[in-house]
Amino acid sequence: MTSLWKIAPSAPAGSPFVPGERHDAIVVGAGLTGLSTAVMLARRGLDVAVVEAGSPGELASGSNTGKLSLLQSDRLGEIRRQHPAGLVRAYVDANRSGMRWMLAFAEQAGVPFTRRRDHAYASGRSGLDSIRRTYEAAREAGLPARMLAGSDVRELPFPVAGAVALDDQVTIDPMALVAALAQELIATGGRLHTGVRVTGARALPESRIETAQGPLFAPHIVLATGTPILDRGLYFAKVRGQRSWCVSFRVPGDVPAQTYISVDGDTHSIRPVSPGDGPADAANLIVGGNGHPVGREPHEAAGLDELAHWTRRHFPGAEETHRWSAQDYESHNLIPFVGALPRGLGRIRLATGYAKWGLSNAPAAALRLTAEILGDPLGDRAEWMRAIGTRLTVPSDIGRGIAEGGRVAVRMTSGWADAAQPVPVARPAEGEGVVARSGIRLVGISTVDGVTRGVDAICPHLGGVLSWNDAECTWDCPLHASRFAADGTRIEGPAVKDLPQIPRTSDE
Repeated sequence: MTSLWKIAPSAPAGSPFVPGERHDAIVVGAGLTGLSTAVMLARRGLDVAVVEAGSPGELASGSNTGKLSLLQSDRLGEIRRQHPAGLVRAYVDANRSGMRWMLAFAEQAGVPFTRRRDHAYASGRSGLDSIRRTYEAAREAGLPARMLAGSDVRELPFPVAGAVALDDQVTIDPMALVAALAQELIATGGRLHTGVRVTGARALPESRIETAQGPLFAPHIVLATGTPILDRGLYFAKVRGQRSWCVSFRVPGDVPAQTYISVDGDTHSIRPVSPGDGPADAANLIVGGNGHPVGREPHEAAGLDELAHWTRRHFPGAEETHRWSAQDYESHNLIPFVGALPRGLGRIRLATGYAKWGLSNAPAAALRLTAEILGDPLGDRAEWMRAIGTRLTVPSDIGRGIAEGGRVAVRMTSGWADAAQPVPVARPAEGEGVVARSGIRLVGISTVDGVTRGVDAICPHLGGVLSWNDAECTWDCPLHASRFAADGTRIEGPAVKDLPQIPRTSDE
């Protein structure tokens, strides 16, 4: 599957990797968070290196819907249910600062974008309470949101019960942003190392990152890897990984001119594509949704097909052009984690927990990370940085964490119980995978592109039994969202190692 934003390569080639080099700062991950942080630091005169296992924007940054919104569906209402109004305002102010920085950069770099009205809508009456909470939280946080009756939402091809609207939000091509950030980094003297997987980071005796090609050294290290690749701080247990789908279409006639996302039932996000915010010659509509915890859906492809079917039902004649997915992480307290990693001596920092709203949260995190690295006094930092940095854990945060921990425990035991079939097994059909037993060992067997492979079916992070993702032909961990290709190559998540391959596990 290929994202609409990736149909034409745009990011610059990386710099040669020289082990042992020393820099002022090293950023791990060339997504929007990593590149924004690196550009901000480079603009302030620091020698910065970005190290990326794949290519710039390869994962979440290049696979979202390209919606930059402060409304963010029902997120503000959900945060307000758990936290005081001051924290919601700080979250909104952080995203506003991030949005302002990103749009200023886009204008300077010549990346076009389109201003649109964003809506969170209720499909039925059961969603109206969520709409009201979102409206009240948005207004309390200083956003000029408006309540709309269902009859006021006229451009959607189906009825809605009500909506919240916020003007002057943005649609933009996220890969164009990634490419422009990478180009500025290189132009300002920064290094961009692609195809180099970071396997660890240490604060002592000298702060450094570790890779298969050797170490790099810097007094400041930023882990902008979706979820941290280090277990200290236990952030893998403080966030949950979520995958969601996107499908782009060429729809005959007009499509909605504004953006929409539902707050009840199966999520459906509607985003038009125009020449000012994407490759309109390839598609004019993106529909996203059907989010779910990583590795916990028995048939991923069915959710993706449902999304395409829903679109064709409401937009007759819609012709599918691309389909793709993205993975993001939601913190149990609903606010991103940004700042110093525990036991990192103030030398290692992280950012995670954007809950799919990275286009504004990523530059907001970069602003805070940059302020901390440069040693800006607390009094000189924005109020939202201080408010978010000193927030307290509340009982509801603990409850959400306990509930997620219980689900993880259930998946840990059920994975072993479900793998009852011994090897050798019948060769899986094309695009299918199965977990089977080989003595006390669990083996993942799949057939992709005509090749049948066997890999260790236990996640090298904390021992979760992997699940087969039939939409993307990957092995996904239902515990903490690590993912691996059919041949065992690590893709993303807290795991840093590949899966060992195992020969002769199927009957030909």
